[in-house]
Amino acid sequence: MKQVLTIVVKLQPTPEQVAKLEATLRAFADACNYVNEHTDPKLTNKIAIQSLVYQTIKEKFNLVANMAVRACARVAANRKVALHKGKSVKGFTPSSMDCDKDLFRFREQDWTVSLATIYGRERIELKAGNYQRGKLKGTNPTSAQLCKHRDGQYYLHIQVKDDAPTPTDTKKTLGIDLGRRDIAVTSVGEKWDGTDIQQVTDKFSQVRASLQNKALKGTRTTRRRCREILKRLSGREKRYQQWLNHNISKSVVKRAVELNASIAIEDLTGIRERTNQQPRSKTERRHSNSWAFYQLRMFIEYKGRSAGVQVIPIPPAYTSQMCNNCLHIHPVKGKYYRSGKIFKCGHCGWCGDADFNGANNIALVGLSINQPRGTGLSCKLTRTVEYVQLSLFDDFRATENPDLSNSRSG
Repeated sequence: MKQVLTIVVKLQPTPEQVAKLEATLRAFADACNYVNEHTDPKLTNKIAIQSLVYQTIKEKFNLVANMAVRACARVAANRKVALHKGKSVKGFTPSSMDCDKDLFRFREQDWTVSLATIYGRERIELKAGNYQRGKLKGTNPTSAQLCKHRDGQYYLHIQVKDDAPTPTDTKKTLGIDLGRRDIAVTSVGEKWDGTDIQQVTDKFSQVRASLQNKALKGTRTTRRRCREILKRLSGREKRYQQWLNHNISKSVVKRAVELNASIAIEDLTGIRERTNQQPRSKTERRHSNSWAFYQLRMFIEYKGRSAGVQVIPIPPAYTSQMCNNCLHIHPVKGKYYRSGKIFKCGHCGWCGDADFNGANNIALVGLSINQPRGTGLSCKLTRTVEYVQLSLFDDFRATENPDLSNSRSG
């Protein structure tokens, strides 16, 4: 099984090469904007777009053949994403360019790359760390992306195909409940508190608001200084969130490997659109919109794939309203009690952490997907030993309490 990894490597171009890279990115962006403006906005097939404007943009913007092809493909891909979101493509900025095997070549002997520009090919030195060198050693990458980051430096995002182990068959499932108060809670009781990230988010929000206010009303020197500080602080909150999600995902996958279990995680796609329709305060809306749950899920998925752990997305419906002890669903408010983080079942009386309850329910749903032949759960309820051990259930309740067993059907 192949897995595509993106290795970000910093370029070290000379001042003359910087000017050529800047001009190339500008020409590529102008070509994309020309294609977007002079073709039907509903046209999303890159071959059809290429047949209409290939020769024009190649001559008009002095692009080599593969650059013109990549420009058409970029517009087509962006239109597909915009169409899926119900929006339109407005424009392109000179910040990146797609490269295929003819536009860039990686050379391991001296750790340089050969990049095609509108002024010819340039050999540029790479500033690679131990991690990048380890991943790129002995490879022959055929695709990359030339990017200019916010710091003004140039980077090459190289796609490398790596061999990933085949996911092992297992009868165990580790459930992951995602949230803002606790970023992640597992069905074995591990949790990661979200207090720190919320404090960091609040801090940076207050600092940005204060600096932006001073930049509008202060003196000329104050305005200039505020803009400098805002530029320096740009991206810090994002990098902290990314670092935190990397640590959480690494711990979750490591735990799944130790338990020889697959991972079931909530699929929260579209939750922002749904929650933003509800009346909420500005602070609550900011907290919700800065919640990087999708990034955490992507980190868990690609780390799990590298470790041979299957990751199963689970619909979150009723996972917070179902009791993990008796599996009774309480869709009507008042039938169960939840105050903050405490969940109390109105059917069997189980009381405990609400996120832990949800994580166990997610593990149960994931187990049913992971075992096509059935998990053993039915109206009579014959539990499998593996899930009992993982989810901390007790077998005696199924045999000594037939009423609770029958209530599992919900």
